[in-house]
Amino acid sequence: MREFRLLFTGDLGDAAGNPAGDLALDLLEAAPHVRTGFLTDQRTDADDPACQDLLYSREVLPRHVAAANGIVVCRPWVKASAFADGAATLVAIGRAGIGYDKIDLAACTAHDVVVFNAPHGLTHSTASAAMLFILALSKRLPLQEKLVREHRWDLQAGAIGRDLAGQTLGIVGLGRTGQELVRLIAPYRMRVIAYSPHASPEQARTLDVTLVDTLEQVLRESDYVSLHCRLDEGTRLLIGERELGLMKPTACIVNVARGEMVDEDALFRFLRDRRIAGAGLDVFQSEPLPPSSPLLSLDNVILTPHWLASTCEAGRATMESVMEGMVRVSRGQLPSHVLNPEVLRRPGFREKLARFRG
Repeated sequence: MREFRLLFTGDLGDAAGNPAGDLALDLLEAAPHVRTGFLTDQRTDADDPACQDLLYSREVLPRHVAAANGIVVCRPWVKASAFADGAATLVAIGRAGIGYDKIDLAACTAHDVVVFNAPHGLTHSTASAAMLFILALSKRLPLQEKLVREHRWDLQAGAIGRDLAGQTLGIVGLGRTGQELVRLIAPYRMRVIAYSPHASPEQARTLDVTLVDTLEQVLRESDYVSLHCRLDEGTRLLIGERELGLMKPTACIVNVARGEMVDEDALFRFLRDRRIAGAGLDVFQSEPLPPSSPLLSLDNVILTPHWLASTCEAGRATMESVMEGMVRVSRGQLPSHVLNPEVLRRPGFREKLARFRG
């Protein structure tokens, strides 16, 4: 069988060019024609003072495209400029995760490259991350811990939390992670409403979720708002000054989806002025979150480094899905979870894929 060159973006490896976690490489034992490597000029070197700034800004470059038949992408961008020299040998890009807003699908299609993702691997871990934020905010966990660390047990009365039973959870985006959050939160006996224009009413009824017609209704009625929609032009800056102004002063907002959905300047003002009670954020408009961010000065927001959903189990499941897709491509077959299905009709793509058949 024809050799298939599979490269991983550097953030999936360590400074020595070895896997930085379980990449499910054992699945390649049945596919010895697949040769692996890393884009070593992208690798993460913890001793490099610029490492953090580069972590989310690196890009797949023309030389990377020219060197690979398949590329597995974690954090780097895949922009149109990656195809400046064409893509004569590159057949597939596998996104090691769910979101694909950093991949220019139109450019990939134009250069006969199929793009696929792993939509199921992080479903539970992302939903449980949202639930963790909700629980921590309801119990005022950061303040509770602060009282112990500062030996201020005399301030207990000012750190009293609230139970979730009887309160309203509003979910924005009732897709896989939103549905999983509903299942996880069920024992807490919350009322659950959701704004999700493409959600199935039948499925919502099965989950005992009330679908509402507008985002505004979710914001007005909810004690906790949790974002689970996909980032696109319709959801970019979905939550801004006007939307935050609709929320109860006792309400909290949770974002484990994409930071660009929330206007952080407006959110800071609402949290600072106690016009909403709190927030749990795993994602930010600019990542890593700059040391100058005013969010860092607040005591009513919980911040995690876009890693709260990252678990050993979720990582393994995600990489299994990606590797299974790449093995299929290496044999001239189509992967599952294709994000640019229009490429499948293109003669150039079909010709490239056929090279690896048989």
